Amino acid sequence: MLKVENVSKDYPTPRGPLRVLSAVSLSLEMGDAVSIMGPSGTGKSTLLYIVGALEPPTEGNVTLDGQNPFALNETQLAAFRNKEIGFVFQDHCLLPQCSVLENVLTPTLVSTDGIDATARARKLLDQVGLSDRLEHLPGELSGGEKQRVSLARALITRPKLLLCDEPTGNLDHQAAEVVASLLLELHRQQKTILIVVTHSVDLASRLPKRYELVDEQLKKL
Repeated sequence: MLKVENVSKDYPTPRGPLRVLSAVSLSLEMGDAVSIMGPSGTGKSTLLYIVGALEPPTEGNVTLDGQNPFALNETQLAAFRNKEIGFVFQDHCLLPQCSVLENVLTPTLVSTDGIDATARARKLLDQVGLSDRLEHLPGELSGGEKQRVSLARALITRPKLLLCDEPTGNLDHQAAEVVASLLLELHRQQKTILIVVTHSVDLASRLPKRYELVDEQLKKL
């Protein structure tokens, strides 16, 4: 279970702290899938980064299966993120010098946790329709194909939590539909907790739980 309890976030400015989140709470079970919408600059990505243990809240707590990642030391926190959380970013963040297969395997370089990493990577790439592109470099792929590689990479360690920040934001309509369908299908198969930050009404409408972040508050739609 993911629990976000009364999370607030301030950023320092010359005129004093700027609050972007105020007492945000959210509770999700394994298998839940939610979208978070809202105007640009309202703190959607900030909330995602706090949930993903990339930056700490100013106030409040975040726990995943009872564990508070911000209570861990730096090494433990890195291991926690690597094993428990998968990320899909708008710009895919692939390593340009590495092949498709190598990019998907990147999170397993720290620890494979007993899995056959290469076999799992090949299976995931087959599931996203890229089994014939294993040795290609990112520069040889379309935007939609790069994002499908990013999705496979995010799932390679079987994370409990899958966080997507505008996963279709840079894609044309057809590529966005393909990525959205694959994202939802793999989520159903692996029963992760899925949180998608998006401006796409089409994508948000495909998730069973929908929220909007406005005026520092998370509101259920």
